Amino acid sequence: MAAIRQEKVAELIRRDLSVLFQQNSSSWFAGMFISVTQVRMSPDLGLAKVYLSFMAVPDKKVALEAVRQEGWRVRKALSDKIGKQVRVIPELNFYLDDSIDYYESINNALNQ
Repeated sequence: MAAIRQEKVAELIRRDLSVLFQQNSSSWFAGMFISVTQVRMSPDLGLAKVYLSFMAVPDKKVALEAVRQEGWRVRKALSDKIGKQVRVIPELNFYLDDSIDYYESINNALNQ
């Protein structure tokens, strides 16, 4: 179970990363629609696992790799936003959130 501080920092990062992706996706990621579904923090708040969902993207793994390549820029922009609120800007590890795809496959299987 995550500590209250971990949950607060995770929600802060999720909210601010969502805004960053919304504002800068056209210049950083060729206009991909990226949503941050979940952020999990390590106990020392030094590592953030960021789960992303991509919509209207033909190959999600290529899109995730593009985000990983620009991870330094995302972390820098995040530090500009939350630098005064947290002691250390965590390392960002990006993962593909495939829960929507899983839901669709289960829904299609049930409807057949």
